Formats: sequence, C-alpha cells, structure tokens
Amino acid sequence: MSEIALLRRQIEIECEAMRQAMKGFKITASHDIINNQYNSIGGLQEQLAAIVGEQEAAKIAVEVYIQAIG
Repeated sequence: MSEIALLRRQIEIECEAMRQAMKGFKITASHDIINNQYNSIGGLQEQLAAIVGEQEAAKIAVEVYIQAIG
C-alpha cells in the first residue's frame, strides 16, 4: 500500500472516530475528543501535503471527511 493510501486510510479512521464521538458521548466529552480528531487529521493532511501538495491533500481530506461524516 502506498504512503498516500496509508495516510488516506488514517484520515478515514480519524473521521470515523470523530463521527462516533459526535453520536455516542456527552457534549462536553465529545468536544475534546472531536478537537483531538481534527488536530490528528490536520497532522495527517500536512504529511500528505508533503507528498502530493497542499491543494491535493486538502481535496483528499475533505473527500474523506464528507464520505465519513456526511
């Protein structure tokens, strides 16, 4: 699996965790969890940008987010 595919998969996992947090926890607990997920996704997007450029990395991250969160 390519590094791009691995990073994309990690973003998918973070988005899924964020979706679960939005549905399953109290609002105060989920805020911290969701914030951490966003930070993790941002870091993964930066790693992806080093490979494919900022625009493509943002496009990939948004596509994965929309697919996971809706």
